[in-house]
Formats: sequence, C-alpha cells, structure tokens
Amino acid sequence: MRYTYLVLIVALFFGNCTSAYRSVETPTNPGRQYETPATNDNVEPLLTGADRMAVYLPLLKGKSVAVFANPTSMVRSTHLVDTLLSSGIRIVKIFGPEHGFRGDAVAGEPVTDAKDKKTGLPIVSLYGDHRKPTAADLEDVDVIVFDIQDVGVRFYTYISSLEYLLESALENHKPLLILDRPNPNGFYVDGPILEKKFKSFIGMQPIPIVHGMTIGEYALMLTGERLLSEKANTINAYNVTTKPTADTPFHVQVIKCKNYDHTTKYILPVAPSPNLKTMQAIYLYPSTCFFEGTVLSEGRGTDAPFQMFGHPTLPKTLYSFTPKPNAGAKSSKCFNQKCFGWYLNGSNEEILKKLDGKIQLHYLLEAYKLFPGKDSFFLKNNFIARLAGTDQLSAQVKAGKTEAEIKKSWNPALDDFKKTRKKYLLYKDFY
Repeated sequence: MRYTYLVLIVALFFGNCTSAYRSVETPTNPGRQYETPATNDNVEPLLTGADRMAVYLPLLKGKSVAVFANPTSMVRSTHLVDTLLSSGIRIVKIFGPEHGFRGDAVAGEPVTDAKDKKTGLPIVSLYGDHRKPTAADLEDVDVIVFDIQDVGVRFYTYISSLEYLLESALENHKPLLILDRPNPNGFYVDGPILEKKFKSFIGMQPIPIVHGMTIGEYALMLTGERLLSEKANTINAYNVTTKPTADTPFHVQVIKCKNYDHTTKYILPVAPSPNLKTMQAIYLYPSTCFFEGTVLSEGRGTDAPFQMFGHPTLPKTLYSFTPKPNAGAKSSKCFNQKCFGWYLNGSNEEILKKLDGKIQLHYLLEAYKLFPGKDSFFLKNNFIARLAGTDQLSAQVKAGKTEAEIKKSWNPALDDFKKTRKKYLLYKDFY
C-alpha cells in the first residue's frame, strides 16, 4: 500500500445562483462569522490535531523545534507557539508563509525575515524568493511542526508551502510533524485539473480547484504518489512502516483531528487570511476567485472580498460598491472607482444551498455576458489560466459554452483524481 511510503500516527486510542445576485447591506462586522461551533452534552467536540497535545508533545520533548505557523495556528484560544513554549518545548525558529507569521501582509506582498516581537524568536519567511527551507535553515532543527489552517482550494498557497516544506524535510532528513485541521470546503471535489504547463506557486500539482482533502491527507498524497522532488521521493521510498514513539524516529507524521469527517461544515475560529473575512467568502472563494484573472474587482478593498465583484463599465442597475485601500489590500483593481456588479450575501446555510456543493461558473459567465469590452475582460497576462490550471476555461467562456458544457469537460480527469484521493483519506468521506 502507498502508506508504506509514509510513517503515520493514527492514535486510535484517542478516539476515533441567479438568485444569489442580490443587493444587501454590507455587514458591519464580517469577522463575527468565525465562531467556535456550539456543542452540547450529547455531541463530542471537534478537536484539531493541534488540540491533541497528549499525542504529539512526547515527540517534541528535548528536541530543537521549528514551527511553520500563522495566526490560524491556535490551540483553543492560545497560539501554538505560545502553547509549546509554556509546555517546555524548545522552539528555535518560526517559519512564516504568505501573509506572514502574524498575518499582517497583504496577498502577494513580499514577507521578509524578522524577529517575533512577542517571543523574540527568529522568523524565517518562506514566501517570495525563499520558499523552501535550505539545509542551513534546518541545521539547528531536530523536528519541524507544521500547523496552518487551509481552505481546501488549489490556488490558496498554503498547500504549496507545505509541499516545499515536505521536500526540504525529507531531503535534509528532518522529521516533519503535521497537525491536521478540518477542511472548510472538504465536503466536495470540483473544478478543472491543473495542466503541467500552468504550474506555479498558486497551483503545483495536477489536482482540481476544490480537492476535498485536509492538509494532512494532501501531504499523504504528495508522498504516496511520489509527487515531490526526485531526492525527496527517493528518501521517502525507503521509509519503514513503524508506529513511531518518542524513542523511534519518523519521517512524516500526521496528527489526526478527532470527531471530524468530510460531511462536517467546520466554522473557522480565525480568519485564514486578510481577504477571507467570513465563512461565506470561504465557501464562495473557489467560484469567485476567477475574477482575479479578469479586469473586474473581486472585492479587495471592501468589507466583503470574494463576495463582491464588479466593474465601472457594467450596467449601473447592478449593485454598486467602491473598493478602496485597506489593511488587507493596499492596492488592487478599480480602487476608488464606483463599480457595478454583484454582492453575494446570506447566512452560511443560504450560501451553501446556492452553491449546492459545486463550483458555480454562472457568476463568471453572467459577468462576461454583460461586460461591454469582451476582448479586455480577461487580463492580458493570462492569469486566468494559472487560476483555472488550464487555458480551456477562458476559451470556453469566449466561445459561449454553457456551464453544463464546461463542467462536462472536467469530468474524465476529475473521476481519475477522485480515485487517487480516496487512497489517502484519513476521515469518513462525504459519499
């Protein structure tokens, strides 16, 4: 079995749309959507991998630890780094991804090395030109801990950071401990499969836009399918399947969530990045991020990015908004211009019902239909192809293909991916 390529701790003893186009008021506090799910006496609480400290702390005692983390790396109400330090774990450095360790860098903004003001620990940025830890970065490290909340979308860069970290850990013979977290979009699989020629940091592997895997499951697939560097794959092939303990070495280990499966609608307690402010935006992101590849505003610089999209030249009878610079978007398209378009709002349940467990293309198709300058709708740099993972989507939109026709073209490759995905699931699937 593919699992022989990876040491995995299971720890069983710890438990096992047109109607969406509507004008409504901008929420006064979108961040309120992030709440801890309610529980009662008859329902066991969902625990993330980070919550299950009794499982992984023994593996870190007496070791020099590097932590790859950001603001989502919480153990209940305390950051993982603070939790580990207070538990007597020796952290020697922090690795930070896009948006930085404290999450205050806007999308795409270079993040430099620094020192954490709270702990004094050195922060090594793994975003920008330095995306993969070097041998020098890991020289003083015994164990690497990865704990970041993903949103389950191919072009969300945290899975690319995970891939580089996996490669570096294996190439430099450093154990990697992955604290798994639920996937808020883990209840479906959809989208075109990325073609090799469009590989980039926003899409590194031939997977669909919505892959339906937790970050731990995705790591299993990267190793099991030998999708890493040649050197990392070679080292991984010689892994020996054992049940690791504090006294036996491991290469890669996933600490599972408890009481989670792929039907769970997990409500994130912390916003995963500056422009995904609400659960509604997280649900809509796989469908509305296509607008990043167009001249339309995708809502950056508003209170509801990825829920709003529009352009100054669209019909003035549509919903209006004016994007402006803010903490999460210092520059973007259509700033300080009155845009006309759509605002997709509603409760979590209403948005989920409208999405119906699928990527919705009619937002993009309707915007293209109403846009007056068809030749200038998609950005000239062909960014839409990197987002979609193929140049077929923009060609299909221009050719007037229907949503059903476009989605039908995805099915053969999607079916193949679903078979591969099944081999690496750690939790009960949605079907």
